[in-house]
Amino acid sequence: MTARHVTADVLLALAVLVVLVSCVGVLVMRGAYAKLHFLTPVSLVAPFLVAVAIGVQMGLRENTSSSWLMLAFLVLSGPFLSHATLRAARVREKGDWRPGAPGGRSGGGKGGGHASHAAADEDKGQR
Repeated sequence: MTARHVTADVLLALAVLVVLVSCVGVLVMRGAYAKLHFLTPVSLVAPFLVAVAIGVQMGLRENTSSSWLMLAFLVLSGPFLSHATLRAARVREKGDWRPGAPGGRSGGGKGGGHASHAAADEDKGQR
C-alpha cells in the first residue's frame, strides 16, 4: 500500500466515524430541533472527507471533479433543507410556522386554534 492509499483509508474511516457519532447523537437527543444539529456533520463534514479521500486516491480526474461538484451541491442545499425541515416540524407542532400566527394550534393569534382544539376548550368550559 502506498501513502495515498493509507491517507484515503484514514479519511474514509474518519468519515465513517463522523457518521456513527452523529447517529448516536440523533438517537440520544430529544425533539426534532436538537436532532437536526447532529445531521449537519453527516451532510457536510463526512462528504467533505470522502471528497478529499477521492482526490487523494485518484488525483485530478473526472471522478474527482464530480465528487467536488456533489460536495458543492450539498454545501449549497444543506441550509435550505435544514430550514425547510425545521419549518415543517414547527408547523406540525404549532399549526403554523410564524410565532403567534392566527389559526395556529397554540391559540396565540386571533381565531383560536383548530376545530378539534376549540371543541375541547368548549368541553372544558362546560364542566
